[in-house]
Amino acid sequence: MQRVLVIDDEAHIRHLMGITLEAAGYAVGEAADGRRGLEMCSAGATWDVVLLDQKMPGLDGLETLRRLRERAPATRVIMVTAFASIELAVEAMKLGATDFIRKPTTPEILRNTVAAALAKPLHTPYMDWPTRAASPTRPRIETVTMNGFHIVRTSEEDHTRSEPPGVYHFLVRDPQGQEHDIVVQVEASAVAMVERLIRRRLPLASSFWQSYAEHTLASYVWDEKRIPSLPLTITQVDRGGIDLAARWEETVR
Repeated sequence: MQRVLVIDDEAHIRHLMGITLEAAGYAVGEAADGRRGLEMCSAGATWDVVLLDQKMPGLDGLETLRRLRERAPATRVIMVTAFASIELAVEAMKLGATDFIRKPTTPEILRNTVAAALAKPLHTPYMDWPTRAASPTRPRIETVTMNGFHIVRTSEEDHTRSEPPGVYHFLVRDPQGQEHDIVVQVEASAVAMVERLIRRRLPLASSFWQSYAEHTLASYVWDEKRIPSLPLTITQVDRGGIDLAARWEETVR
């Protein structure tokens, strides 16, 4: 029986994840913080997958991941986060995270993400897609999300011409394995809306907008269960995005 360890400081999330994964046939362990999770990965314990929350008191997810790689380098680690910035995703992938999953999630997404991680061979660079060459210095950020769709943020080096601020490209692989180049564009009205509500400007060059563009694309493929036929345009920001923008630590690409 394959074993999954859930490391999260919120007891109800650990409980719900545990129930979901046990129903799918996995043996599940729980740890309430990073230190306890590391203890459970020591002393010869073997876990096939670790679900690791990013925001925890004490050791956060990245530091726990760094130490976990020293103790159990072959373990597949899925980062769990409410809203990942590009910097967080790049750092986590450099440290060896297998995938990302967003909070809140559904039982189907959780099961699919764990199954996808287990399907990846050990000791293989998780960032590589066989049909695309990854940059050796700027790794791709692959997220398994929403009914088995894979979303990858692409960099400027992937395009023949530079794009204006607020235009973001993503490579999306659908559940049938077909790849699609998708564009998400942030309009000035969305930037103005955020500035008006949080009384602070997040310019189009801020990493917030690339993260929010990915969030919008992921929500679309979940709701519509298909790839968008036209570029997605963001003209306003939902309540969750506004709350996040108010807490966002400004980083400019």
